[in-house]
Amino acid sequence: MSKLIPPPLGLYIHIPWCVQKCPYCDFNSHAVKEDIPQQQYIDALLEDLETDLAKYSASIEGRKITSIFIGGGTPSLISAEHISRLLSGIELRIPFMENIEITMEANPGTIEAERFARYVQAGVTRISIGVQSFEQQKLERLGRIHGKEEAINAAKLAHNIGLNSFNLDLMHGLPDQSIEQAIGDLDKAIQLAPPHLSWYQLTIEPNTLFYYKKPTLPDDDDLWDIFEQGHAKLTTAGYVQYEISGYSKPGYQCQHNLNYWRFGDYLGIGCGSHGKLSFSDGRIIRTTKVKHPRGYLSAYQNLVKPYLDSEQQVTDEDRPFEFFMNRFRLIEACPKQDFIDTTGLALSSIKPTMDWALDMGYLTESDTHWQITEKGKLFLNDLLEAFVPD
Repeated sequence: MSKLIPPPLGLYIHIPWCVQKCPYCDFNSHAVKEDIPQQQYIDALLEDLETDLAKYSASIEGRKITSIFIGGGTPSLISAEHISRLLSGIELRIPFMENIEITMEANPGTIEAERFARYVQAGVTRISIGVQSFEQQKLERLGRIHGKEEAINAAKLAHNIGLNSFNLDLMHGLPDQSIEQAIGDLDKAIQLAPPHLSWYQLTIEPNTLFYYKKPTLPDDDDLWDIFEQGHAKLTTAGYVQYEISGYSKPGYQCQHNLNYWRFGDYLGIGCGSHGKLSFSDGRIIRTTKVKHPRGYLSAYQNLVKPYLDSEQQVTDEDRPFEFFMNRFRLIEACPKQDFIDTTGLALSSIKPTMDWALDMGYLTESDTHWQITEKGKLFLNDLLEAFVPD
């Protein structure tokens, strides 16, 4: 195994509360039943970070945070004052890269003009607005608390408050959704001219209400028509697909997500958050924090147990799958040197699998890069399964 070259280091922050649980959501989110303990939770997040910085100093020391993503749940339920205190507290503990990207997720139903301008003042540079659909009936079916006009107003507001960028999250393949309805939603999103658009198909995940009471979804032929028509519209409108469900105007790719897909490192703080860190001695570890807010806060209030729920080393056998599971989401060509630098493995370790993928037409290669093909995108699961260790 060769020495690992430290990749960029991001930070993910999880805010676990939302107004109500959506029937398709399998994220670690909890409907608000009483006042959110905002001050206690921010204090706990900062202590969680301090614990990681001490425990994993061999990986983190000397590195700067290149991007921050505040996800949930609904982070915009937290006041701008507390977000400001959180970001200031983080920067006191670990330096930020110049021009750091700081993204915060928000629901249109929780945005107010004055309040959101204060998030920008607090340091947020990019927001991701969970629109999902512009049709009231579809929004209600998805359990969303906002309406069409709130979604439109949120996008217009994002244009006017000094953000570097913003994203609209939009779903297709919704229950009983026609091709025309799906494309109509996309047309409305394009008209709002977000710098970035996440346009992805609804999938039914285990442990969700939709999993136990499955709705009627569009069939595969309709889904393919939706994708083909939608992709053409996005391309015509000047959006570039850089990831399976990510489209952006040139220069507005989400840097935090790019770091995920390129097998970069990231700290994870907050309930149920995940992290991944590389060490110069060749180790790669993944971390998971305590999932439930009550248990997470008990670590802060009573010091009964640590914030860390689990820590696992990524074995040599698992590294090819973990690398390509992320990397093949991207449309860009994959440098072979990135595989060597971030996994510590030699190219010979994956040669038989790569030869098979090339023979199948899933990939092409040059002396320096691999490139996933259109066929490879269609059969991505088959391609990735080939890297799963026996």
